[in-house]
Amino acid sequence: MSGVNDIRSTFLDYFKKNGHEIVASGPLVPRNDPTLMFTNAGMVPFKNVFTGLETRPYDRAVTAQKCVRAGGKHNDLDNVGYTARHHTFFEMMGNFSFGDYFKDRAIELAWNLVTKEFGLDPKRLLVTVYHTDDEAADFWKKIAGLPDDRIIRIATSDNFWAMGDTGPCGPCSEIFYDHGDHIPGGPPGSPDEDGDRFIEIWNLVFMQFEQLTADERVDLPRPSIDTGMGLERVAAVLQGVHDNYDIDLFRALIHASEEATGVRAEGAQHASHKVIADHLRASSFLIADGVLPSNEGRGYVLRRIMRRAMRHAQLLGSKDPLMWRLVPALVREMGRAYPELVRGEALITETLKLEETRFRKTLARGLTLLSDATGEMGEGDLLDGETAFKLYDTYGFPLDLTQDALRQRGIHVDLTGFNDAMERQKAEARANWAGSGEAATEAVWFAVKDKTGGSDFLGYETEEAEGVVSALVRDGAMVDRAADGDEVAIVTNQTPFYGESGGQVGDTGTISGEGFSIAIADTLKKGDGLLVHFGRVESGTVGAGDVVVLKVDHARRARIRANHSATHLLHEALREVLGTHVAQKGSLVAPERLRFDFSHPKPISDDELARIEDIANAIVLQNAPVETHLMAVDDAIEAGAMALFGEKYGDEVRVVSMGTAREGDKAGKTYSLELCGGTHVKATGDIGLVRVVSEGAVASGVRRIEALTADAARHYLGEQEAQLKRAAGALKVAPADVPARLEAVLEERRRLERELSEAKRKLALGGGGSGASEAGTETVAGVGFMGRVVDGISPKDLKPLADDGKASLGSGVTVFVGTSEEGKASVVVGVTKDLIERFSAVDLVRVASAAIGGKGGGGRPDMAQAGGPDGSKAAEAIAAVKAAMEG
Repeated sequence: MSGVNDIRSTFLDYFKKNGHEIVASGPLVPRNDPTLMFTNAGMVPFKNVFTGLETRPYDRAVTAQKCVRAGGKHNDLDNVGYTARHHTFFEMMGNFSFGDYFKDRAIELAWNLVTKEFGLDPKRLLVTVYHTDDEAADFWKKIAGLPDDRIIRIATSDNFWAMGDTGPCGPCSEIFYDHGDHIPGGPPGSPDEDGDRFIEIWNLVFMQFEQLTADERVDLPRPSIDTGMGLERVAAVLQGVHDNYDIDLFRALIHASEEATGVRAEGAQHASHKVIADHLRASSFLIADGVLPSNEGRGYVLRRIMRRAMRHAQLLGSKDPLMWRLVPALVREMGRAYPELVRGEALITETLKLEETRFRKTLARGLTLLSDATGEMGEGDLLDGETAFKLYDTYGFPLDLTQDALRQRGIHVDLTGFNDAMERQKAEARANWAGSGEAATEAVWFAVKDKTGGSDFLGYETEEAEGVVSALVRDGAMVDRAADGDEVAIVTNQTPFYGESGGQVGDTGTISGEGFSIAIADTLKKGDGLLVHFGRVESGTVGAGDVVVLKVDHARRARIRANHSATHLLHEALREVLGTHVAQKGSLVAPERLRFDFSHPKPISDDELARIEDIANAIVLQNAPVETHLMAVDDAIEAGAMALFGEKYGDEVRVVSMGTAREGDKAGKTYSLELCGGTHVKATGDIGLVRVVSEGAVASGVRRIEALTADAARHYLGEQEAQLKRAAGALKVAPADVPARLEAVLEERRRLERELSEAKRKLALGGGGSGASEAGTETVAGVGFMGRVVDGISPKDLKPLADDGKASLGSGVTVFVGTSEEGKASVVVGVTKDLIERFSAVDLVRVASAAIGGKGGGGRPDMAQAGGPDGSKAAEAIAAVKAAMEG
């Protein structure tokens, strides 16, 4: 059942048996959403059903939907061929409920399919839920029997789906398959989640809300289900391979490519065969759905896909057009499931053959153009950027190919001119295509960047600077002005405000000008080099072009600087104490505290933690200057600088150094040396003090420490000392003697509790005092009977009472009902060994439990226990046992 066609049919048939209508795949060109370039998800054909604009004669559906992601927001084109799971064309299998079943049934259907129909080992599966979706988590526990450690709560938008800024939305639950610990990577939500060990195979969307505005969300009257399972991904899992291109479908297409080119799919050639196989599918299906190659819109994307594959055919040495000769292999593999391939085979073949023939001619013309443009050039000359871009855009020559062709002649390319031409082409592409159909809430920043050119960051040297307002954004759109009370995002040509990145939070402060003031609540990086201040206009009106003064909250920035520098010191101290395997896996640098995640396989002992803290504070006490240098990445790494988790580095990087090592291999050398773009103290003494306040695990092989610095650390230690003094005062000892005195008090308490418990048992058994309601024994059904209602006796002490009662009777039945201060009751029934043939303690305790409002109970025939919520019916419980004994 592991073949792609079998997997697809099994999926469809399974849901058909469970009341779903099998709906044929919608076309790749959406008919119900003109904003989408291509169908890029399984729910696209049902979008109007979910929004209520369309009704269908069924309320459950299942599909295998063909999808393309090769343009706009979802563009996987450049990754195809070089990764295990990127495709331009893919199949998304999914089941849908339009107001019918909801979470519990969706989870049940999904779990049964993957574990029973597909036969996946449940131990290899784990799921994610949105962090507040307790309902879904409970259903996974109940239905699948998954423990808490395999139900991962995700707080990000990765597990909350929305159709747009408004409209249907809801939490998601994803199913992941664990390929095993021989594959690098961590579970979802962990710092190593981008590894390949845990692979998402299915996403269940619980569409339960409607987003009315940015701040208002209401429950949908008919919650719905939308799921998506990538066929290629699940096929790889079921076929025991880790690369989608190793599944039977792609093996067949790659084999056809090998046969046609005579080149084995090995080494560097493997990527070219993968590109050809993937792009063959995308091109063929797009042509079958009516898209033809052109120089704009969808046709332009198709042409890019086709020509990329055709260029890889040339790289394999194919002398003649190749793609059209592979169409029969594709039809054999997928024609039965998608009859449009069979119907369109002739058109697909002709289109591919004609396009590749033309492409080879244009390549020849491009080489001629390159030769003509550089014919009279010599070593040291420069090819203009417009010509290089024309070769790239029109003839499919990538820039590096043009550079390589000219390198032997010593000719270079005008990169500035090339980039300018590229930017113009991008602007034209954006004008020709409005978007991807999903709410592009971030799209405004592209326009802002085009308009402003970005922001210069001045915050390393100053916390206050002047600037000019280059753009204002309100409600997701650029505006000319913002007035008192408006929530606004403001971009200036330069700023001292740090934008959140690399674990360091963004700055807050004020932006003011003539007649206006803006309180800045956060600063974020958007796109490439754009620093955006988010705040509220407190007074006046601000406009684009206004001159402003930008002031960072100095006290807050100082705390952030101290915490960031302390993070570097702790990183090095961890490596010194625990070993050089320690590597940063994440961090948070905030004004209140710092958090540092790092690789380490076991808990840190108290002694190790104390050493780490001592080492960091020793560097603090050096009051050594904190220095920064600009270096080439390779030079920085060669110098021993560590690159931090989550940072992206350009050709030139900032290297932060601090302190001098006193011992070990680094003695006399710089203590901490790291690549970092954040802000830091001037000298280590400015950190004041480093105090680690917690240490624990956050994922397999990943630990986390949290620490405080400066005043926060001092206040923390002050609070700890004050609590110690209060404890010492209460114990009437010196603070140093608190541990010993506390242990003595606890031991005395344990002794008194034992004595009190024993006294209560004796009092209860004796039948006197406040601990018992009746004394003596009686005869019931011809046997000895002892029934007591006792208070102040814990449930765990009732069984010893029953044993003592049985010993006192010699032969008979004992019933002890204990009541608590909360009004609840516990009951124990004991039956001596000689009577268990007549009376079962289990049966009798259930009768007693019913009398006090409980359900059931259990134990052995000679001793059983139960409970109930109504302690006022304790006497009735004893009476009920008597009645049961008498039959």
